[in-house]
Amino acid sequence: MLKNNNLKGDDKALREQTDAFEALMLKFVLDTSLKLEDPLYPKQAGSEIYQSMYKDTLSKQLSGGFGYSELLFNFLKDVQSGKR
Repeated sequence: MLKNNNLKGDDKALREQTDAFEALMLKFVLDTSLKLEDPLYPKQAGSEIYQSMYKDTLSKQLSGGFGYSELLFNFLKDVQSGKR
């Protein structure tokens, strides 16, 4: 998992944005796959907000390790350098 340790300036900002995009994609996957509803327990006030915050934090922590961010980063660097 490559993080922003050895990146400078614009590359670091680009990596942060590609990680944020990957986090958004992961959030959609988590929203679809983690249905945290239990028919045995009634819904608590604010439970949807708490679950949304949990999934958002989880997606941000997982971003940067699935490979989508790396692929997008490399593609955008190639486009920037004129290779594509």
